[in-house]
Amino acid sequence: MTVLPNLLQENEALKQKLADMAAMLEAANKPKPITMKVGEKGGLSLYGINSRFPVTLYRGQWERILNHAPTIRAFIEANAHLLAVKA
Repeated sequence: MTVLPNLLQENEALKQKLADMAAMLEAANKPKPITMKVGEKGGLSLYGINSRFPVTLYRGQWERILNHAPTIRAFIEANAHLLAVKA
């Protein structure tokens, strides 16, 4: 009965491959770290928010947004039932 040992080996190999693929999928779905970079034109680019493209604004725009952070948070909380969540 040489068929059974081969089936057992194949089964173990497939289990390992499945575990490896599950680990790769988990790593791919992990949120990416947020990084920043100053562009050629002096804008601040924030990477890691969108999937591929950065969010780029100038200093004054970032400061205006940051100054309104409490208002933005309150709006998000008040409208949480309407807002979609994307990781």
